[in-house]
Amino acid sequence: MTSSGGRLSYGGSSCGEVRLWYESVLGWPTVPGEPVRLAVGVRFDVLDVPVVAGVAALARLEGSECEGFPVALCGSRMRLLVAAGSAAELPGLLEWLEWGAPLELDLTAVGAGGVMEAPVPAGPSVGFGARARGSSQGAAVWLRPPGQERGAEASLPTLSAMGTRRALGDCDSPPDLVRLVNTVATEIHRVRLRRDSQALAFS
Repeated sequence: MTSSGGRLSYGGSSCGEVRLWYESVLGWPTVPGEPVRLAVGVRFDVLDVPVVAGVAALARLEGSECEGFPVALCGSRMRLLVAAGSAAELPGLLEWLEWGAPLELDLTAVGAGGVMEAPVPAGPSVGFGARARGSSQGAAVWLRPPGQERGAEASLPTLSAMGTRRALGDCDSPPDLVRLVNTVATEIHRVRLRRDSQALAFS
């Protein structure tokens, strides 16, 4: 994302083009102003986690039923898109999984009324190197972009996934939010343990 003549652009695309892509192609509402921001809590919620823990969690989930949902990067944070309403469920879910409060894990949930900086729309000319550069510079970029049409929410992790899998079978069901949260919490805890052990070693 750059500024030219007082106007922001996303890799050659104007804010107006980016806004149109999200609203018309995906059907995701945006909020007024620049840079383009997505309204959270309408079509999706967001889990905000440290990049290191997020990358490890995605690697552990690769090949399982809990993959394929949109993931964005912004600086040192990773944003995992989950089903709308999930943010409100997170504290109770973490308690049920015996992980404690979200803030104790450096895990933030953004739900209704929140916003998320709109990542650069994915395209064939936007490779991983460009995504990594954009993220390191603080601009939001897609690591795993949403589908190119309305209905992308079908891939979002949800609490109802367990019952849906029983009815439809694994291949047709959405990812399981419980498994995602437990995996992310585990990796955040591991990162914290490594950091603490390194601090003790050098103290």
